[in-house]
Amino acid sequence: MAIETIKIPDLGGGDGVEVIEICVAVGDVVEAEDSLLVLESDKASMEVPAPQSGTVKSIALKVGDTVSEGDVILELELADGAQAESAPAESESATSVEEPVVAESSAPEPAAPAPSGGKQTVVVPDIGTGDEVEVIEICVAEGDEVEEGDSLVVLESDKASMEVPSPYSGVVLAIKTSNGAKVSQGSELVEMSVAGQASAPAEAAAPSPGPVAKPVSEPASASAPKAVPEPVTAVSDDGDAGVYAGPAVRKLAREFGIPLSAVTGTGPRGRVVKEDLHAYAKSRLASPSVGSAATGGAGIPPVPEIDFSQFGEIDVQPMSKMHKLTAANMHRSWLNVPHVTQFDDADITELEDFRNSMKREAEQRGLKLTPLPFLLKAAAVALRNNPIFNASLAADGENIVYKKYIHIGVAVATPAGLMVPVVRDVDKKSIWELAAESAELAQKAKDRKLKPAEMQGGCFTISSLGGLGGTGFTPIVNTPEVAILGVSKLAVKPQWDGESFIPRKMLPLSLSYDHRAINGADAGKLFTELNALLSDIRRLLL
Repeated sequence: MAIETIKIPDLGGGDGVEVIEICVAVGDVVEAEDSLLVLESDKASMEVPAPQSGTVKSIALKVGDTVSEGDVILELELADGAQAESAPAESESATSVEEPVVAESSAPEPAAPAPSGGKQTVVVPDIGTGDEVEVIEICVAEGDEVEEGDSLVVLESDKASMEVPSPYSGVVLAIKTSNGAKVSQGSELVEMSVAGQASAPAEAAAPSPGPVAKPVSEPASASAPKAVPEPVTAVSDDGDAGVYAGPAVRKLAREFGIPLSAVTGTGPRGRVVKEDLHAYAKSRLASPSVGSAATGGAGIPPVPEIDFSQFGEIDVQPMSKMHKLTAANMHRSWLNVPHVTQFDDADITELEDFRNSMKREAEQRGLKLTPLPFLLKAAAVALRNNPIFNASLAADGENIVYKKYIHIGVAVATPAGLMVPVVRDVDKKSIWELAAESAELAQKAKDRKLKPAEMQGGCFTISSLGGLGGTGFTPIVNTPEVAILGVSKLAVKPQWDGESFIPRKMLPLSLSYDHRAINGADAGKLFTELNALLSDIRRLLL
């Protein structure tokens, strides 16, 4: 079998281009027209097809290399019969090492341009493929005055969108094509009236529509350079339709999630290049702010900035680091967790009577016995009996992580912001131990002496407004936990005992939970058990 050396074809320009993708590997069997590699210049991305069928024996390039016409791509061991197909005299057919093989055009020979001035017909230049391409936009109208280089039409193949520039300055006399028309090399596009122009540009813009492939031994003609089509925006309904950018840049923008309309192009004629996308991404990452993060993103329109000083005197103070972190965490939880909140009142009349009776012993221990230790203990028992609340959703969204330990966070308001120290192994500790530990952690939080480890590992959170007031609120789940218990101010309310109304000390509770993991029946069951435990603390011993 013969070995064929495949080279970079004539790219229509002298500048080197970058290899951005190699589509084959050594040993691959390829068919004629299969893509071998993808090149990218500052104007377009293009694929180099295999001129013949065969097996890849070696690859001479790698991703990131800069190549020019004639550089070796790979060696191809031709398939049986392939050599015979390429056997005709070199004067008739190329070995396709200089350019991709393109079928001979059947388009009529374009009219020869006038020696100077007069009417000129602009045709489709050599676009590197024998296939027909579609006219997706006509950029001029009859009677328009255009300058050399102005866009006349936009063509689109299955690989790129490209514009055909005007080779002359003049006036458009007639449009020879229409939107949606299929054209190929040599097809007439527009007829122009050109004043005093030499014929060289016409030769550049309208090369002979004969076979594109040339014999290996035939040097490239210096007198007939190809007009290289430049990529432009594909016609679409999105906001980026008017942005001048190539297909590779558009693909990268889609991968980054960057709206091209927000990027300033630094390329020729304001074209957006890859470096512009990188610079835009770096600028957005380098200057994030909690304010912008909390009001924008995910399709949420940002809150407009307002100069409040126009309404009166103001005092602007910077947010503390803790306050900003809390704001970011709350916003993330609110956006990611489908919150549901249920409310109930717990009768803690007997609990309060018992707690008040233990005040003297608490003083002897150097402690202040608040309702919090009882809430922690009751919550631990309820979590043990309702394990769905002592769980977290796995990051993959496919699993639930059930925890065998019970660590409960306690939200503490501090001058620096909200902090949540975690009491560990609540189910294994006594009321006195919980009272001492929760008080110690709360004081450390207020003194800003909490260690990071003391705020991690929580399974559930209790947020108590205590004596601050309020009859209820909707706490935000502290992800990755799936639930949080809000506690409001105790109130004495009349309760019907079957014969009469009697005063009872009722504690308003609000349970917020992640509806992806927990449903209303689960929450109702937890509330029933929690109320029973708080109403009769003897149940904590069971």
